[in-house]
Formats: sequence, structure tokens, C-alpha cells
Amino acid sequence: MKLLFKERLFSWFDSYDIYNESGETVYTVEGQLAWGHCLKIFDVNGNEIGTVKERVFTFMPKFEIYLGENYIGCISKEFSLFTPKFEIDYNGWYVEGDFFEWDYNILNSSGENIAAISKELFNWTDTYAIDVYNQEDALSVLMLVLAIDAEKCSR
Repeated sequence: MKLLFKERLFSWFDSYDIYNESGETVYTVEGQLAWGHCLKIFDVNGNEIGTVKERVFTFMPKFEIYLGENYIGCISKEFSLFTPKFEIDYNGWYVEGDFFEWDYNILNSSGENIAAISKELFNWTDTYAIDVYNQEDALSVLMLVLAIDAEKCSR
């Protein structure tokens, strides 16, 4: 499954539209006024299905992940010298990025690819192409991409 993650132009808060391969909107993301980033994810019917919320006052960036109202875990940026790395404490996944922080791979504990993320250059707003290998992982992958993008914006 391929998703296109595109930030909306001229938005006061973080807001994004997520499209499938056919160009149909499958998710929308709305930023909320809060300390740190707080991103609410909605399905095509407008139902809130997830939240990515930044923890403030931490040494390294951390983001809490919620499915609906239920807290499921945390995404933490790890210290690394040349390439960004993120740890996910709830499903055994981890994220590795390239030196320029444009491309990322999400891997499971066995090192198998869950998804590949690449930043599309020469766009007016942040735009990522996301290849998710199992459609059931799409929402979890989207929340990871939101956390990575929010971490980059917070610098």
C-alpha cells in the first residue's frame, strides 16, 4: 500500500492530508493547540482514530501514541552521530534514517521492512511517500511519520 503524506499549505497548526495510490484522502491530521505537538488523526468519516502527542521537557524527543483514547506506547529519538534512529516501545519496531534525514525504514525486531518513507523534494510543503508492506500497519506507520516530522520541525 502506498500513501502520500502532504502538509496543507497556509495552516496555523500542523495539518495534513494522507492520500492513497488513487489520490483519495484516507486520513486527515489536525494539529491541536498544546505544549509541544499534538496531532489528531481522523478517518475518512471524520472519526478520531489516533493521536500523536509530544512529551515536553525530555532530554531526547519523545512522542506518546494513542489509538482512539487508549495509550499504546512511546516513540523516542535515540542519540546517534550520523543517522537518525527512533525506538518504538510497544511493537518491537525501530526506525533508521539516512544521513540527510529524507529517507527512513521502519523495521521489525527481526530486521524485516515494515515500511519505507521518502521525502519528496521540491514541494511547497512537507511531502512524504510511504510504502507500507502490510495494509494493517498503515495507521501505526502514519503515526511514526508524524512523530518524525514533528521532531524535525521542533529543532
